[in-house]
Amino acid sequence: MRALLLRDLRLALRAGGGFGLGLAFFLIVVVLVPFSVGPQPELLGRIAAGVLWLAALLACLLSLDRILALDFEDGTLDVLATAPLPLEAALSVKALAHWLTTGLPLVVVAPVLAVLLNLPAAGYGGLVLSLLLGTPALSVIGTFGAALTVGIKRGGLLLSLLVLPLYVPTLIFGAEAARRSADGLDATTPLLMLAGISAGVLALMPFASAAVLRVNLR
Repeated sequence: MRALLLRDLRLALRAGGGFGLGLAFFLIVVVLVPFSVGPQPELLGRIAAGVLWLAALLACLLSLDRILALDFEDGTLDVLATAPLPLEAALSVKALAHWLTTGLPLVVVAPVLAVLLNLPAAGYGGLVLSLLLGTPALSVIGTFGAALTVGIKRGGLLLSLLVLPLYVPTLIFGAEAARRSADGLDATTPLLMLAGISAGVLALMPFASAAVLRVNLR
């Protein structure tokens, strides 16, 4: 599992598909928002939490089709399916690699970009904590979507349509936790809901992903 994780990390960093692309998209969306809504600091501060969470979600979505597509093309998935390592564990490792190269960098740069949107200082901690708790769920759910659409040519749009509805609860509670923190309110409940969603998908989704991938590889 360690060798598989290191391999996926090296491939993502060399190709730049997850690390660079996600960060660049996140930066572009956040920079463009003030141009679209106008230079109104109060308005930007009110919508900052939602905008940052939506931008992070879309940045994660952008690289989902790369989780399994390259391995399917070069036959690595067939090897993994017949290897002693359980396919559920292999897909969990791939979701972890996606989070390390896409979700974690977004968590790191989010406070910096929050300055551009005039997020109140009280909201920085809640924003980072909500992204830390919520972005793992985005990667695991995305791996399930990638398993569903693997082998389909130009399946990126289909993957997005399948995954986006599953992302809605994470987006709602993530943005709500960051907004409550920025307003100086108690954000415990949405943070607990985020943690529950991530724990649930981490426990269940690898089995669903492995099941649909086995069907697709037949």
